[in-house]
Amino acid sequence: MSVSMTITSSKRMHRAIRSVWAAGVCAALLGPLAIDAAQAAATTAPASVAVQASRAPTSDAALIAHGEYLARAGDCIACHSAPSGKPFAGGLKFDTPIGAIYSTNITPERNTGIGSWTFAQFDRAVRAGVRPNGDTLYPAMPYPSYARLSDDDMHALYAYFMHGVAPVKQSNRPVDIVWPLSMRWPLGIWRYLFAPDPKAFDATHYSNPVLARGAYLVQGLGHCGACHTPRSVTMEELALDDLDGSSYLSGGAPIDGWVPSSLRGNPRTGVGAWSEADLVQFLKTGRTAHAAAFGGMTDVVQHSAQYMSDADVTAMARYIKTLPSTDPAEQPYAFDDTAARALRTGDASAPGAAVYRDSCTSCHRSDGRGYTGVFPALGGNPVVQGKDATSVIHVLLSGSALKGTKTAPSTFTMPAFGWRLSNQEVADVTNFVRSSWGNTGSTVSASDVAKVRKTVTVTAPELPPGATRH
Repeated sequence: MSVSMTITSSKRMHRAIRSVWAAGVCAALLGPLAIDAAQAAATTAPASVAVQASRAPTSDAALIAHGEYLARAGDCIACHSAPSGKPFAGGLKFDTPIGAIYSTNITPERNTGIGSWTFAQFDRAVRAGVRPNGDTLYPAMPYPSYARLSDDDMHALYAYFMHGVAPVKQSNRPVDIVWPLSMRWPLGIWRYLFAPDPKAFDATHYSNPVLARGAYLVQGLGHCGACHTPRSVTMEELALDDLDGSSYLSGGAPIDGWVPSSLRGNPRTGVGAWSEADLVQFLKTGRTAHAAAFGGMTDVVQHSAQYMSDADVTAMARYIKTLPSTDPAEQPYAFDDTAARALRTGDASAPGAAVYRDSCTSCHRSDGRGYTGVFPALGGNPVVQGKDATSVIHVLLSGSALKGTKTAPSTFTMPAFGWRLSNQEVADVTNFVRSSWGNTGSTVSASDVAKVRKTVTVTAPELPPGATRH
């Protein structure tokens, strides 16, 4: 069993696509009465965000290289590349409550990609969420976060996508959303109401340049809040930065069966017990003494964070460590050896203890401390102790893989147990790890497991030739 800290989640933009649901419901309920409002929203969108097309960059090698770095920092490839597809050619499916949408081709191919876009059009799409034809982009594109990107960074990104990316002729796939929910004008209303106007990032709110750089990356290119900040019923983030209040990065709702954890200073359920060095190590390798990456965070580490400079990752970690706890009453984790002593003496009478002994102790040990950098600790793990146990249940059912990186090249895999454990057995072992070694997570039921099981793929391992399963 391997449970980890998810700093962002399954394709980080998946969290934002739920805004499509709000827009679709708006279309169904308001109908033509809101068209005037949509037109007003379109006319108020910035036509050219702070810069002019005449300043469009050339094929300068240094500018292209900087743009490539920024594209990695923004993890653009994760959403704009389909499995087994060409880089940035789009086609990745996003399931929403009202149907499916697909990421678009952002290669410089002129007919099916963005090769014919001027800099002003590119800039308006990225920072304001408006396509060249005036349509509002689906909020799967985290333009509310990108609104704070600097002019210089936008020029570098444009140079990279126009001159550093191979063009791919691949038509964009239309949305699979039925009319009237497929109408785009409600998106314009949503953008008008909830998306900030593009403006320069204000570094004066932060006490030194390192913190300011970290805030710029976390709030902007990293768009961490798109997953790790809760949303309202209309699906806008409750806070876009730390100045908006304590909701910022306080944890999000489940995405594809994974729960984005709090990145604030909560000592048990956030990263309050993590040092700055722990956060740097996690972003670079996906593993620390506290936890290991799973779900969409493995993509973030693989495609983005491991390639960022030490200075930038340190700045991000330092900024995150300034965010205070949302619960002053939450007490620090303290190890309790009761469960460990029982397991070591052969006492597995507690519900879930026998399953843990037989299936989990070889990696996570009887004391729940795991093996640093290999198999994550369960005792004191923020995900294990979180209010929502969905991630714990998910990883038990379907397993996980911790992929290697440049500085931590080994890959470690946790097997799936959903094919051989009943819902009650999964619930019991989940409750065991959430209440052992000093953990204080709430209990789950077999029906909770059944709900998660419906959303994940559970596959039995292949048997050796001639073997049978009993």
